[in-house]
Amino acid sequence: MAKKQDSKQVKNISQQLKQQTAHVDEKGVFVFQEPLTIAQLANALNISIVDIIKYFMKHGKMYNQNQLLNEELMAEVCLEFGFDFKKTKNVTYENILETVEFDDKPENLLPRPPVVTIMGHVDHGKTTLLDTIRNSNVTKQEHGGITQHIGAYQVRTKEGKKITFIDTPGHEAFTEMRARGSKITDIVILVVAADDGVMPQTKEAIDHAKAANVEIIVFVNKIDKPGINKDKVLSELSNFGLTSEEWGGDTIFVYGSALKHQGIDELLEAILLVADVKELKANPNRFANGTVIESHYDKNIGSVCTLLVQGGTLNVKDIIVAGAIKGKIKKMTSDLGKDVKQATPSAVIQVLGFESAPTPGELFMVFNDEKIAKKVASARQQDEQLKKQISLGNIAQEASSGELKQINIILKADTQGSLQALIQALTKIKVKDIQVKLIRAGVGGITESDVTLAVASNSVIYGFNVRPNHIVRDAAQDAKIEIRLHNVIYKLTEELENAAKGLLAPEYEEKVLGQARVVRLFHYSKVGTIAGCLVIDGMITRNSKVRILRNDIVIYSGEINSLKHEKEDLKSVKKGFECGITVKNYNDLKEDDIIEAYIIEEVKNNG
Repeated sequence: MAKKQDSKQVKNISQQLKQQTAHVDEKGVFVFQEPLTIAQLANALNISIVDIIKYFMKHGKMYNQNQLLNEELMAEVCLEFGFDFKKTKNVTYENILETVEFDDKPENLLPRPPVVTIMGHVDHGKTTLLDTIRNSNVTKQEHGGITQHIGAYQVRTKEGKKITFIDTPGHEAFTEMRARGSKITDIVILVVAADDGVMPQTKEAIDHAKAANVEIIVFVNKIDKPGINKDKVLSELSNFGLTSEEWGGDTIFVYGSALKHQGIDELLEAILLVADVKELKANPNRFANGTVIESHYDKNIGSVCTLLVQGGTLNVKDIIVAGAIKGKIKKMTSDLGKDVKQATPSAVIQVLGFESAPTPGELFMVFNDEKIAKKVASARQQDEQLKKQISLGNIAQEASSGELKQINIILKADTQGSLQALIQALTKIKVKDIQVKLIRAGVGGITESDVTLAVASNSVIYGFNVRPNHIVRDAAQDAKIEIRLHNVIYKLTEELENAAKGLLAPEYEEKVLGQARVVRLFHYSKVGTIAGCLVIDGMITRNSKVRILRNDIVIYSGEINSLKHEKEDLKSVKKGFECGITVKNYNDLKEDDIIEAYIIEEVKNNG
């Protein structure tokens, strides 16, 4: 890279690290990072404070210049006064690997090879397919130089086009990289044995790929075996939304035998076809960035790390940060064992030069400025230490053996006080060789976003005095995500500690029957408040327990006093029907409250 361009990119990084303030850019777009007061917004837009206050008065809002405006209100003002708007995130030393903006204008982008991950059920031929593809596309001269444990490699097709394959150890590793924000895979090859069909790990692979929003190509393996029922496989996969083109769907199916080298060329052609449609491109003419595929420490040569370059060009002597680990590239080796000086987008490369072994799945970025790289690594190390204080990471030290078990938790609570108390309680759990990691902790109801994160990070969701609505509950059920609900702190921590010890055996289990939305209220002095409701999910039964939810937060728990339609007493009301509900000892209902009915069932112990 030319010194002039090198200097330009260092300057670009330095500018982004400076404190950003709300401003109107050269295109007339108002750029902001956080809520502003009316006075601050007026100053940034160079318009009168009085004019903004008048605008709100005209819409029935009596604000003064110190009124803090949320994103929606700021957008209203921008549109009123002729500005477009865009929210950005401050680039800091702690988050620069995730937030930096590269100079990747359309005119700077060039085609890059697709990055492919092969997934499937055990014994369906995933490893055989990987070996067959690799060995079929390597010359005899190159074969001896293959690095067996690099974790990723490139092949060149008969047409001379490259494809990068990532050899992840399991589906969890695939989604763990996704959870870290590393969008490493363009296409997933789902291997399904023709004589076995859809199996448990097949379903897991589909869930992981769909959660990551990755294109899926199905390779039906072992098609050469006698008595194969191809339609059975097609039918089973169609139940998971993977319908073949021959059945009128849009999923590409390739049939072959990895063991006998059948269908390999067709599979590679299918990969290139999908890649062409996706128009995969990257900018090779800048500092490199990408993802750590794997790493280990060798006592003879130091930290050995395999990197996937996703943008830019990686060079020997580059100054680099991966996660919180700094380094300077001393040597680069291709998957064929050859020393190379450069690695372009979609290349996988083994490097020497990191001060210690970075964690697989971490992002990396070249800085070529020793001072900035040191500050970034130091800030990210401190940030990781702060996270460890609330993540139970001290329960077990990092184990190079890979046998360390981990329980990932997403925690949602009704108030900030409850949340802090729970975090403190969780940090006191000490279980040998088990790590309980807090992936997310926040105040408010359990959302679809929490479920999505749970899928990506393989987490259990815990709710304290909050409940998922029926949409979120259905999403969690579809994604096979467990949601555990509590209203007593020690019971939550006790359950989690017992789970970590392998002693979890609950005697009772809560079963949600249904939810009703309060549509209208009727107040009678003798009866109290009658909630006119519409059942929106499941059913409400007369003898069930109930809790009142307001904005998905539990504000009261009790029992139904009466369940009626007009004057008729009812035993139950199903989804889509209206009813009147009174709750024992509770009259402070409001419209749009949710009345959730549930029962406590005894769990049979089969042990």
